[in-house]
Amino acid sequence: MSWGTELWDQFDNLEKHTQWGIDILEKYIKFVKERTEIELSYAKQLRNLSKKYQPKKNSKEEEEHRYTACKAFLSTLNEMNDYAGQHEVISENMTSQITVELARYVQELKQERKSHFHEGRKAQQHIETCWKQLESSKRRFERDCKEADRAQQYFEKMDADINVTKADVEKARQQAQIRHQMAEDSKADYSSILQKFNHEQREYYYSHIPTIFQKIQEMEERRIVRMGESMKTYAEVDRQVVPIIGKCLDGIVKAAESIDQKNDSQLVIEAYKSGFEPPGDIEFEDYTQPMKRTISENSLSNSREGKAELKFGGKSKGKLWPFIKKNKSPKQQKEPLSHRFNEFMTSKPKIHCFRSLKRGLSLKLGAAPEDFSNLPPEQRRKKLQQKVDELNKDIQKEMDQRDAITKMKDVYLKNPQMGDPASLDHKLTEVSQNIEKLRLEAQKFEAWLAEVEGRLPARSEQARRQSGMYDGQTAPPVSNCAQDRESPDGSYTEEQSQESEVKVLATDFDDEFDDEEPLPAIGTCKALYTFDGQNEGTISVVEGETLYVIEEDKGDGWTRIRRSEDEEGYVPTSYVEVYLDKNAKGAKTYI
Repeated sequence: MSWGTELWDQFDNLEKHTQWGIDILEKYIKFVKERTEIELSYAKQLRNLSKKYQPKKNSKEEEEHRYTACKAFLSTLNEMNDYAGQHEVISENMTSQITVELARYVQELKQERKSHFHEGRKAQQHIETCWKQLESSKRRFERDCKEADRAQQYFEKMDADINVTKADVEKARQQAQIRHQMAEDSKADYSSILQKFNHEQREYYYSHIPTIFQKIQEMEERRIVRMGESMKTYAEVDRQVVPIIGKCLDGIVKAAESIDQKNDSQLVIEAYKSGFEPPGDIEFEDYTQPMKRTISENSLSNSREGKAELKFGGKSKGKLWPFIKKNKSPKQQKEPLSHRFNEFMTSKPKIHCFRSLKRGLSLKLGAAPEDFSNLPPEQRRKKLQQKVDELNKDIQKEMDQRDAITKMKDVYLKNPQMGDPASLDHKLTEVSQNIEKLRLEAQKFEAWLAEVEGRLPARSEQARRQSGMYDGQTAPPVSNCAQDRESPDGSYTEEQSQESEVKVLATDFDDEFDDEEPLPAIGTCKALYTFDGQNEGTISVVEGETLYVIEEDKGDGWTRIRRSEDEEGYVPTSYVEVYLDKNAKGAKTYI
């Protein structure tokens, strides 16, 4: 099966067919090119999608990714990023292995096709030229034969005419002979050209054309094979990334399986645990008895054994917390204590104790103390630990920088031509100062952290000065605000502008507790350090002084003491050494 023998007369059709084959190949190249563009666009969209849902740095979203479900989602985003990368690989491989290679091959194919058909047209032109020569010699031979016949007939006519001279007859005879000779020459020429044409024609149809058509056939078959190979490559490029895409999908499945709901629940506890105890039961008030009402030691109003005495009045009427003001009005009608409690609990359903109420008020003001004393104990401990870790990292970074500068200085000392060692002294001094500052800052936060965790039974004077927690310092004033710190009863101070929210409640509470008896002493204590009680509710002590303990530390770092019958207040637990009576109720200390 050869185009040269089977299609010897289909030159024009073969030219059209081979051009169609090249067009098909170019169409396939365009298809692959558009596929690569789709893959790139898809990969770009996947990357943008993954980037869109990545957690923002220094934002709340970054903290949320501590949870296993959020970590799994983050892993899914990363896997999708890798998944997008594989589609980019598909595009790159298809471009390099198919589009570029086929485009180069098409150019070579066009040149080869042009060469073959040019050779075929040249052979056609040659055979056409030979045919024209043959036709020309044939017409000349025919014309010469006719001229020879006419010359012979004229000679015979002249020879038969008796009136014609002998000279005229001889002339006619010579003319006839010349014409016959010319006819013979034309015949010989025609015969020679005819033989030549037949030879050329055999060469054309049995040698030249088959050879050219065979080359064109081989070229077309190579094009078909090359297109088939490109299609295989097209599939293999996809197949090569399937294992990696499978790993990406396996990574997503593994991330999903790593979700631990129990761990996430524990993280919620760690994130929001306040460390406070829930309020106790409210004791039944029997109105059939005399109007001397007693409140349970665990009740909400007497939060943590008698702290309401300090809040709402008693023997120490002069030492009230700034968020409570005694502003009795004779026109106000007194209501039962139980009704006030119910009103308080229903009006603030989400705030179950005075500590939470005052903390909410202080947070509204936006003042965040350096020692995080506005936070609940557990959250405060976490913030302090986080701050200590950050400072330690900064210290380590500065120490590494100092070591590097020291090594560079040693190099300069050994090789003065590389630099001046004295030029590094200023930088070295600056880094050392930074390290010292960071260390002092870390010690300050470590002292606060130790106090929160109850690890310091006694502190040095320097540590107490660094802590600044119990030395009577106040936060920067905002609208004549009081001290934004944790009070001795574990609650939090508020702004004077907020006093109106609890004024009416305080007025009636004061009436309820005006006649309450002073708390009994549950032990004694010895002052380890001098404390200037400048805030309301606190009491000044001198180092070495012995006083009575009337209320122990409830975990907030304050102990209630009494010097005389009319002089009592709170002091930092770490400033005193407490000796509780063994038979005292709730004899327990947190130092």
